[in-house]
Amino acid sequence: MVCEAWDWRQPNGQLCDMTCRGLLLALERVGLLKLPARKMTPANPLAGTRKKPPFVEVDRSPIHCKLKSLGELEIRSVRRTQWEGLLNSLIEHHHYLGYCHPVGEQIKYLVSAGDRPIGGFTFSSAARHLGPRDRFIGWTAEQRKANIRLIAYQSRFLILPWIEVRYLASHLLARISRRISADWEALYGHPIYYLETFTNPETHKGTCYRAAGWLALGLTTGRGKAAQSKKPNRPLKVVWAQPLCTDFRRFLCAEPQA
Repeated sequence: MVCEAWDWRQPNGQLCDMTCRGLLLALERVGLLKLPARKMTPANPLAGTRKKPPFVEVDRSPIHCKLKSLGELEIRSVRRTQWEGLLNSLIEHHHYLGYCHPVGEQIKYLVSAGDRPIGGFTFSSAARHLGPRDRFIGWTAEQRKANIRLIAYQSRFLILPWIEVRYLASHLLARISRRISADWEALYGHPIYYLETFTNPETHKGTCYRAAGWLALGLTTGRGKAAQSKKPNRPLKVVWAQPLCTDFRRFLCAEPQA
């Protein structure tokens, strides 16, 4: 294999298979090489109709209490474990956006009070271009390309609808911020230094993010990555940021290594 011959590996030691395939296909498209005839076309598990995570029944009896009355909360990293399916199901059937398979590097957390699941998080690779974030960090295009992997995007945050506990959301956000970099490094061989997410200001004020110390950086342009014009084609979102260390810019603005 090309990756083995070049010893081309990800920070976690795994071969860069998909990146290498993309490079070879790009070289073939511009006529710089000719690949052997394709022997087979494997099915794309993400193509076609999205397969929803199956419904999993959990205890729905209401919880309405003070935060300290919940007792000890467990935040379990469930990526590639037996608990991942439960989290996917809870997000699919109880989050207003449903479940969406995270992109690129990803980590998932299931939150439980005793033996009862009460919510969860999913984090994935960050958007390549995001004006408010890029201006806040102050990095160049080359620095962003080299270091974007050091940012994680919070794609879903769920507290189950029958759980009503004041300050629970900001408490969980603060706890996640303290541990996610180490968990990310355990999975992928590198830490992260910055978290980001979006909220729709028409439906969510972002109070829990502000209470947990996240920063509101401004609004998106309302244009997705596939937009064909400069006109907004979706609601404008507030961009929220949570630097994970005081010198985050030193890591994110590091020059690409030769």
